[in-house]
Amino acid sequence: MSEVAQQQKEVAQQKDRFWIYVGITVFVIITGILLIKQSENEKFAPIKQQVEEENAQLNIRVLKNY
Repeated sequence: MSEVAQQQKEVAQQKDRFWIYVGITVFVIITGILLIKQSENEKFAPIKQQVEEENAQLNIRVLKNY
């Protein structure tokens, strides 16, 4: 009887570890995605600033008297 109880205990521990592994995997994937997105934002920041400056320069109102 104790042998069956021992096997059930091992199965329960394996299930618990499964969800821990799933949680760790999801955390690592989400962290990786966030790091990549942050890296892209930093990489394109100068380009974004340049585009904003160009838009500001092009945003000139021309008034003519006809």
